[in-house]
Amino acid sequence: MNILVIDGQGGKLGRTLVENIKSRWPETIVTAVGTNSIASSAMLKGGADRVATGDNPVIAACRTADIIVGPIGIAMADALVGEISPAMANAVASACAARVLIPMNLCDTYVAGVTAGSAGIMDDAMRRISLLLKD
Repeated sequence: MNILVIDGQGGKLGRTLVENIKSRWPETIVTAVGTNSIASSAMLKGGADRVATGDNPVIAACRTADIIVGPIGIAMADALVGEISPAMANAVASACAARVLIPMNLCDTYVAGVTAGSAGIMDDAMRRISLLLKD
């Protein structure tokens, strides 16, 4: 299984996702792609197996991922303060991979039912990944 983690900004969410995935499923290949080098570096420090940065790596990695994980904005053009290009959002949204998107209620997108600092979002994401991995 190849899990693709995509993040931008400072990469804090991406790093947390990588750390959680690698601690629960150490044999799973985690490819991390940051929209900038800071995010990529954070995910590398989190234990990602492969790391890349930028628009084209997101597009290419979406073609081979089994599961795509990241903030909900990775599927929305111009999200993450403009770091997600329309081509990146399209690659995520049209990929054959399953998607586990973390609601953030940022970038002028409000996800109903998600309160600020919702406890359990990371646990819920890991449960969904576990189901997808048939763990």
